[in-house]
Amino acid sequence: MVQNQFSILLVEDDDVDREVVNRAIKRHNLGCNLYTATEGAEALSILRGESAAKLNEDFVVLLDLNMPGMNGLQFLDELREDPALCHTIVFVLSTSEHPRDIAKAYKKNVAGYFSKTQVDLLVKMLSDYSQASLFPNPQVMQSIP
Repeated sequence: MVQNQFSILLVEDDDVDREVVNRAIKRHNLGCNLYTATEGAEALSILRGESAAKLNEDFVVLLDLNMPGMNGLQFLDELREDPALCHTIVFVLSTSEHPRDIAKAYKKNVAGYFSKTQVDLLVKMLSDYSQASLFPNPQVMQSIP
């Protein structure tokens, strides 16, 4: 079965955790382009086309919550307020399993919340998701009031 070509923007400040995700993607033969940002402001720059990284039209964000600079919840606040980006599909990947962190993320309309111990499960889910899901068209999203 051929997978749709899509991009993943991994927003993660820890080198080891970025490598764990990268290895899981390779292990599961996930057909995607992986881009990384080490904090929220850098990720927003990528999403807004202000950097050299060019995401495919079909993309998801994997977001850590606890980062220096703009943390994950601050990133979600700004992302959801931006009319061009508010539809972005975001999955949280965090060491925190605290019910309050989970609730705060879901209140900001994340598509899912995963513990970093579940990286392989998340990547397997993304493989299925990329094949089965229809991604939103940014131009159509912006045309809807």
